[in-house]
Formats: sequence, C-alpha cells, structure tokens
Amino acid sequence: MQKVILISGGSDGLGKALALQMQATHKVVILSHNSEKTKNAALEIGCDFVCADVSNYSEVEKAVQEVIAKHGCIDCLVNNAGVWIEGSLDVNAPEDIARVLDVNTKGTIYLTKAVMPFMKEKQVGRIINVISQSGLHAKAERTVYHASKWAITGFTDSLRLELESQNISVCGFYPGAIKTDFFKKVGSSKDVSKHLEVADAVYALEFMITASDSVTIPELGIKTTIPK
Repeated sequence: MQKVILISGGSDGLGKALALQMQATHKVVILSHNSEKTKNAALEIGCDFVCADVSNYSEVEKAVQEVIAKHGCIDCLVNNAGVWIEGSLDVNAPEDIARVLDVNTKGTIYLTKAVMPFMKEKQVGRIINVISQSGLHAKAERTVYHASKWAITGFTDSLRLELESQNISVCGFYPGAIKTDFFKKVGSSKDVSKHLEVADAVYALEFMITASDSVTIPELGIKTTIPK
C-alpha cells in the first residue's frame, strides 16, 4: 500500500538516502530549513518537499498543512532532523547548546505535535523518531547531545502509550553512528570509517515504515559489528 511519508532532515545524509529508497513505491516529502538545498535534493530524488525550521512551531505547522493540502494525509512521519555537539559542558557555547536542544528535542516534539491531529482524525499512522544509541547509553563529553536524545527516548515511550488506542504507532529507532557528514557539518574530524553503512540504517527504517498498520515496533536498534 502506497503511503505518504514525511521525512525531516531529508535534504542530506540518512534522510535523503531514505527518501531515495522509498520514493519508488511511496509518496515522499522531505522537510528541511534550507530552501535551495531542499529543493535541489527533491529534484534529485524525484520527490516533493517543504521547508521549515523544526525549532519554529509556526513554520512547522504551516509546512505540515501544506503537505496535507497537497497529499491529503501523512501516513508516516520520520523525525530525522538532528545536529551534533561534543566536548566538555563548560566549553560548549550557550548558543550551540540551545541549537542542539531546539533541533533534536523541540524539533521532534513540534513536528509530531503538528502531524498528530491529522493522524488522529484518520485513526491510523506511524511516527518514527530517529534517536540513536545516544538515547540509551551515556558517554563523557557528550552531555548536551545525550540530554537532547534521552529526552526523546522518554517522549517516544510516553507518546506510544498515549496514542496506541488510536491505532497510531510510535517507534524509536536507535542506530549507532552512521557514515554521513553529520559530524563534519559542525567541524568535527571524527573518524567514521568504522561506522554503520547508510544502506543498513535505511534498510531498518524501511522495515519499520512498511510494517502492517496492525503491527507496532516499539524500538529497533542496530550497531556495527566492526571492531573499533
């Protein structure tokens, strides 16, 4: 069955790769804040797009309404937008801390809030939050990033209970680090050679998206077996 899939952070990395995979058999809409980059990515993929800063609720709400007006529904929301921060808390700039929490935490909550009424009206839907292993396990010098992800782990688990009676499944996806430019975009020189292949993460997400509406996948985690 063809689904309307909205993917945040869809202009590059995992989001773009997922859109490329799903576009052949589904109606895919990617969402990102950079209008030119998002438009170019959509043209390359062959999918639709909307633009919004996920930390700005009015922009998010408008973008969701655009998707509903054009496609009639949103069957699956993939909250994939995220930014990275590392280092000791005392050297993290306040504006960087705010941005990470705005995108990773508030962005996921805002986009979910905007989509929920339409899923409730149909009494069916799937919300997948791309959280990462950082939402389960702590490491030193990643306090802010882990805080942003642990918040979404709690959000996901709670929302699942809230919506299960309305046939809306809420899923947490917990991949290890993936071979993308995620770290490079904020100037990190982290070695990604032993990280997960993008295709493996896409495969797992495709399984979650295309599972029957009568099935819920509370959480799914994947990690590389390559020794570090």
